[in-house]
Amino acid sequence: MERHNFVHEFPEHAEKIHQLKVENNHFRKLFDEYHELEHEIHRINTDTEAVTDAHAHEVKAKFLFLKDELYSILTNSN
Repeated sequence: MERHNFVHEFPEHAEKIHQLKVENNHFRKLFDEYHELEHEIHRINTDTEAVTDAHAHEVKAKFLFLKDELYSILTNSN
């Protein structure tokens, strides 16, 4: 299964991502939550963690929301 590490999704923004993680508490909190969900999705997709379809859908929807939110902060910050 392919992993979706945020930095690897947007390598052209690696320096900015690092800067935001250090300087922006809200971004860092969302970034950490994104990675926790990314790990959970990986466990679900590899059948390491058994969950209901509804829970899997909920986790994946939240993951995509966080990705959009992080990207928005990333591209709208100076």
